[in-house]
Amino acid sequence: QVQLVESWGGLVQPGGSLRLSCAASGSIFSIYAMGWYRQAPGKQRELVATITSGGSTDYADSVKGRFTISRDNAKNTVYLEMNSLKPEDTAVYSCNADLTDGKYEYNYWGQGTQVTVSS
Repeated sequence: QVQLVESWGGLVQPGGSLRLSCAASGSIFSIYAMGWYRQAPGKQRELVATITSGGSTDYADSVKGRFTISRDNAKNTVYLEMNSLKPEDTAVYSCNADLTDGKYEYNYWGQGTQVTVSS
């Protein structure tokens, strides 16, 4: 079994910054891609950013230039640095990982963490 444990989100003012982390633990041989997704009330879950094991990144247009995804392969951890936050960034943020235990491939989700951008 594998667990993805996310850091606490929280409340931040517009224009502020917040850093999320997500650590994977358990029967992990190798992690391929890791990513962050978000779901706002009444909306579908959307991709925020992804990063491959080699460090290639991809971002939603709405966060380009403001958010930065990174990972520490030695710690099986992915980070999301969020700057210049806007009220429309308010959502539950969840991390995701494609990985293998050496035999099979799996996709796991974190439990989600609330990020609220409000004055």
